Amino acid sequence: MLSEYQKFFTARPTPQIAKDLLGRLLVFHGRKGDVGGWIVETEAYVGEQDSASHALGDGELTIRESLYGMPGNLYIYQIRSHYCVDIVVQDPEEPQGILIRALEPALGIEQMIENRGQDGFNLTNGPGKLMQALGVQSRSMDGQPMEHAALQVDLRTERRIPVKIIAGPRIGVNAQGKDALKDYRFIVAGNPYVSKMKRRDADDLTHGWR
Repeated sequence: MLSEYQKFFTARPTPQIAKDLLGRLLVFHGRKGDVGGWIVETEAYVGEQDSASHALGDGELTIRESLYGMPGNLYIYQIRSHYCVDIVVQDPEEPQGILIRALEPALGIEQMIENRGQDGFNLTNGPGKLMQALGVQSRSMDGQPMEHAALQVDLRTERRIPVKIIAGPRIGVNAQGKDALKDYRFIVAGNPYVSKMKRRDADDLTHGWR
């Protein structure tokens, strides 16, 4: 039987879950204290039929087997020197996931700056950048139930509500794939921590929150 936490990550379309994660707090309970931020950008990947999904990959299955786990599990993977975090969604053996692409820092910001060696909007405006800022630089939590892991989406803290959510194509996927142009990337409109956000489109006053 699924826990209430796990139920959040299943029983509705993956793009809807990806949108509902915007404004949620992602926290890492590290040795130097809690660090984290509000999720401002996500991407949905909808399984083996999705040309951009890791489930369609030709690589070694053991690297991506966590995608086939329980809803709410962590799927942590490495691209070159960068670590990224996906949240497994839907039923077991249904390899769908949501990439966390950007955060607005909220907890332990000084520690995040120290971890990353940078500050400003560049601190967490990308999937590899946010993991570095959080201090997660290994796959040791890959496959863990997020509900009990050191890295987790906090579903108890009240969600921040975006004024507007914008959907568009995902970043960095194979442009020749059949699903390359599907609107599976979701952002908090105007939030300056969104990756590739143009300064003229950023709302420096409200950051896109109600």
